[in-house]
Amino acid sequence: MKKIDATIQIDKVNLVSNAIKNLVGGFTVLEGNGRGSGQRQTITGGRGTEAFVAEFNRVAIISIIVEDSKVEIIINAISEVTFTGNSGDGIIVISTIDDAVNIASKKRGSQAL
Repeated sequence: MKKIDATIQIDKVNLVSNAIKNLVGGFTVLEGNGRGSGQRQTITGGRGTEAFVAEFNRVAIISIIVEDSKVEIIINAISEVTFTGNSGDGIIVISTIDDAVNIASKKRGSQAL
């Protein structure tokens, strides 16, 4: 099993959700702030008289645990809907999962997914 963590621009969550929802059993979306190589947003004051560059960008992290055979399909689906070719599109990280336990059913491993 593999865990796929895709850190993407916050406004791409619905696109990714639609692209993967029929490919996986479920996924988790976390919203947060991040700082990568992409351009940061310029924020103006209430009256528009002051402007500053935000320290962080708003991001979403979509976490998915899948069987090894689905990894490339998921990566391609995410990349396809988030790609702009510009810095700041995001990053996808894949790691190995030793085990998973479904709390409700007590199933383990890929059966838990």
